[in-house]
Amino acid sequence: MTLATILVFAAAESGTHGNVALETVGYGLTALGIFGTMALVTVSYRNVANRHSRKADAYAEAHANDVQRAGHGH
Repeated sequence: MTLATILVFAAAESGTHGNVALETVGYGLTALGIFGTMALVTVSYRNVANRHSRKADAYAEAHANDVQRAGHGH
């Protein structure tokens, strides 16, 4: 027997192939769950800078002289 005939017999014995799209639904649901979780984490960090604006203003006022104003990062 050659390799080709062995492969033909192995393919013939498997019989039914089933629905390949249905077999891979789990991967899609897993990816949807992971991306949904990452989206929730991203949304939870929304507007964080404005929660502490009083602290940011105080820090900016205290360190106003530390910033060089040369323009365009020069």
